[in-house]
Amino acid sequence: MSTVQTAGRAAPPGADALATVELPDARLDRVSSNPIFQTLVRERTRFGLILTFAMLVVYYGFIGLIAFDKPLLATKVAGTASLGLLLGVGVIVFAFVLTGIYVVRANTRFDSLAADLTRSLAR
Repeated sequence: MSTVQTAGRAAPPGADALATVELPDARLDRVSSNPIFQTLVRERTRFGLILTFAMLVVYYGFIGLIAFDKPLLATKVAGTASLGLLLGVGVIVFAFVLTGIYVVRANTRFDSLAADLTRSLAR
């Protein structure tokens, strides 16, 4: 006879394994149903998607220029530096700027929401 082990407990022989799976902890339900948590998740996801979309537009725009307008990128703009070189550096700088924007938002709005969530759950 075999027993089904679930979370350190042995189920009676012949018990269905799916029937003995424990439900999630009630604390998880309490957190996930909290309106502050839902706001935090929604805002963080939306903001992350906006920044991701912005980075993709800039990056693929640059790649598109490389693919379809090489003469434009070969234009000399500052001595021996070409427009392509400056735009390539610009793409990298743009990524750093977006990272900085996210860090500022995370340290202000998202941390504030997380602190509010902690306080509301402590009650």
